[in-house]
Amino acid sequence: MAEPKSTSLYYREGSSDKEYHVRLEAKGDGYVVNFAYGRRGSTLSTGTKTSTPVDYEAAGRLFDKLVKEKKAKGYTEGAAGTPYQHSAKEVSGLVWAMQEKKDGRRMLVRSEPGSVTGINKQGLVVAVPDTIARTAVELAGYFVLDGEAIGDCLHVFDLLFLHGEDLRAQPYSQRYVALLNLLAGGMPKHIKAVSLWTDPIDKASWLRDFKAQKAEGVVFKLMNASYTPGRPNSGGAQLKHKFVATLSAVVAKVNQQRSVGLRLLNHEGWQSVGNVTIPPNQPVPKVGAVVEVRYLYAYPDGSLFQPVYLG
Repeated sequence: MAEPKSTSLYYREGSSDKEYHVRLEAKGDGYVVNFAYGRRGSTLSTGTKTSTPVDYEAAGRLFDKLVKEKKAKGYTEGAAGTPYQHSAKEVSGLVWAMQEKKDGRRMLVRSEPGSVTGINKQGLVVAVPDTIARTAVELAGYFVLDGEAIGDCLHVFDLLFLHGEDLRAQPYSQRYVALLNLLAGGMPKHIKAVSLWTDPIDKASWLRDFKAQKAEGVVFKLMNASYTPGRPNSGGAQLKHKFVATLSAVVAKVNQQRSVGLRLLNHEGWQSVGNVTIPPNQPVPKVGAVVEVRYLYAYPDGSLFQPVYLG
């Protein structure tokens, strides 16, 4: 009878603190590979890779594959959960990865000896926060990062140039690994890689978490795609999914700057829920009209966050 074996892996980055356990053990006339995962210290979800027992060699291959896949995503055997530096061959192919959609200011940061430059979506040079500029200098070398600036931190999701080499034609899987390796060299405080998930279970779990946290949404990216400038769109290598909903509201007032005030009815009577801008190609509705509005979230006081007029 071959010996069972097990491995415990951990991942910690920002607010993420997760654990993953995989075990190969005897069952009946063969062996099974079971796993458990979730937030560290919480009740873990469980599953199996073997619906029926298999021979030890097959179970061993499944066990090793699970461990390799998790380590490729940054899990380590050390309880501190410090990510490994990955090999560019560990994640590739026709895989859709998921990242959180950050609600910040899109910015390229170009760092070269003696200067750090910010570039906006229009290709214009813009100011870079001092904390981000200093961190870029500490990383050393010539590189171009693509990310979103939020406060004094740049949340990076792509690496376009590194030490004079143009990476844009390379698959996203290779660019992301190069990004992790660049940042791992200095563990920068004000430039951080946006976490990425490829496992279907992880994507489903984090999708629920982001909705509960009232995040703006997620972006799905094809791992073998080259870099395409611009916003994610339907049918491309990147797909944006915002956590939006729609409602019908009554126009309470017409404002001067092409916007209208909205109200909804509840058990206490009519309640104001803020304003929505009317696009130039749409007629301004009259007071009392019922309009359709898309929004991201509703605040506790009833006002709508990121309302968009639909008609």
